[in-house]
Amino acid sequence: MALWAIWLIIAGVLLIVEMMTLTFYLLWLGIGAIVAAVVALIAPDAFVVQMLAGCAAALVLTVFTKPLTRRFRAARGFKDAVDDLVGKQGIVVEDIEQGKPGIVKIGGDMWSAVSNESLQKGDSVIVVSRGSAVLEVNKWGGIS
Repeated sequence: MALWAIWLIIAGVLLIVEMMTLTFYLLWLGIGAIVAAVVALIAPDAFVVQMLAGCAAALVLTVFTKPLTRRFRAARGFKDAVDDLVGKQGIVVEDIEQGKPGIVKIGGDMWSAVSNESLQKGDSVIVVSRGSAVLEVNKWGGIS
């Protein structure tokens, strides 16, 4: 199989995964793979040149679009779906100890969570804040 076709397959996989995650990171790598495929059409025996061209394209896109994505995230009306979790109630699925994360179920989704107190499986919790990948929860004693 021609190397340019392999680059296009890699690009396709990266772009499909990007559509599922919506992070923009894999988008730039996918475009870099497309650039490598174009270089492979021009110079089929220069694998190192293809890799360097793809990496350079992904790096340039990452560096120069960072301010654009930052502006997009700060735009009025933009709301991250994870921010909606703050204030929601859930249930502990895996015990949470101080300094050791556990797992909680919020709605239909499972999340890693930490707490400033030990929580047992089955305890009701409320989300008080979120980190990049971990929720902070407190024991919920109210009526739902």
